[in-house]
Amino acid sequence: QVQLVESGGGLVQAGGSLRLSCAASGSISSINHMGWYRQAPGSQRELVAAITSGGSTNYADPVKGRFTIARDNGKNTVYLQMNSLRPEDTAVYYCNAVAAKADRVWNDYWGQGTQVTVSS
Repeated sequence: QVQLVESGGGLVQAGGSLRLSCAASGSISSINHMGWYRQAPGSQRELVAAITSGGSTNYADPVKGRFTIARDNGKNTVYLQMNSLRPEDTAVYYCNAVAAKADRVWNDYWGQGTQVTVSS
């Protein structure tokens, strides 16, 4: 079993910052992509940022220049530094990892989600 545990969400005023963390644990052999998605009420889940095991990153246009994704491969942990937060960033943020166990079968894994609320 693979578990992703997120932390760092909360309530912040517009213009403020938050840092999300997500630690993967369990019977992990290897992790490829890790990323953050978000889902606002009434909206579909959308990609925020992703990072490969080699450190290549990809960002959604609305967060470019404000959010930074990073990972610590030794700790199987991915981070999302969110600066200059806006009310429209309010959503539940989910951690995602494409990981393989000893059977070397790649699967998608998701965290339970952490609420980020930005007040105006």
